[in-house]
Amino acid sequence: MSIWELLLAFVVVVLMLVALLANVLVLMCFLYSADIRKQVPGLFILNLTFCNLLMAVSSMPLTLAGIIYRSQPGGDQVCHVVGFLETFLTTNSMLSMAALSIDRWIAVVFPLSYHSKMRYRDAALILSYTWLHSASFPIVAASLSWVGFHHLYASCTLYNKRPEDRTQFVIFTGVFHALSFLLSLVVLCFTYLKVLKVARFHCKRIDVITMQTLVLLVDIHPSVRERCLEEQRRRRQRATKKISTFIGTFILCFAPYVITRLVELSSVVHINAHWGIISKCLAYSKAVSDPFVYSLLRHQYKKTWKDIINKILKRSSINSSALAGESHNRNLPQLNE
Repeated sequence: MSIWELLLAFVVVVLMLVALLANVLVLMCFLYSADIRKQVPGLFILNLTFCNLLMAVSSMPLTLAGIIYRSQPGGDQVCHVVGFLETFLTTNSMLSMAALSIDRWIAVVFPLSYHSKMRYRDAALILSYTWLHSASFPIVAASLSWVGFHHLYASCTLYNKRPEDRTQFVIFTGVFHALSFLLSLVVLCFTYLKVLKVARFHCKRIDVITMQTLVLLVDIHPSVRERCLEEQRRRRQRATKKISTFIGTFILCFAPYVITRLVELSSVVHINAHWGIISKCLAYSKAVSDPFVYSLLRHQYKKTWKDIINKILKRSSINSSALAGESHNRNLPQLNE
């Protein structure tokens, strides 16, 4: 193995371990907190978490084996199943992010009617659509034998080995990425920009009230005035940072891989094998960033995880105290003797 291949194999191992740990933490928070389970967005986050976990235990290990052995790991049946799952899980995770953005859009733009427009039944219908949408493309690809080991990405994915099917495969790939990546990106941009517009409007109203208050309070201390102005600046930047993170991570992780898959269809452009694996690793990195972007960095999940840690530490301290008490009681007869 070359130094590049060793480095890429190390990156895949790190991505796989971090994705497993982070998504398991999200799943633990979901199971522990009744408040999180009651919220409608929790269903979308749970679906996204399962997609990331399955990606970490199915596609990533085979990609690691493909990098190490430079050939198809396992038999054709295993590769076909993993390739089917990879296509399904990638599409499902993209659509889950789009569903989360729709939920935020309804909650912010239509706050008074949110509970009537986004109920558990509505969320279940959206998830049903994402599953049907995500399953349709790999089913078609598997039926046409367009799933296999692709050396450019060292992974089991969409792949056409028959030259006579080239035109059909090009059309299929273009439609697939248009109705998965492009559709999700359009939904993300539309909904989050609407959310940003409402957030900026509310920030302006709060700023006006704050400035009027500061003008009336002539005797206010300069440090207090400065803190109020600093909070204004943070408030304006907070929504922009969050929305930039949602859209930015989606583009950064998926766009290089999708563009590479589309460029690959042209026989004129030669794609370096290392870049193919790098673009695949960037797509895998979305399974690492999703738990932090959508869950673990939010206040409710932080509080839940602290409660879990405190409960574990409290239980261990109780057990250690009980063991210490038992050992003390055993030593008393020896001292009396």
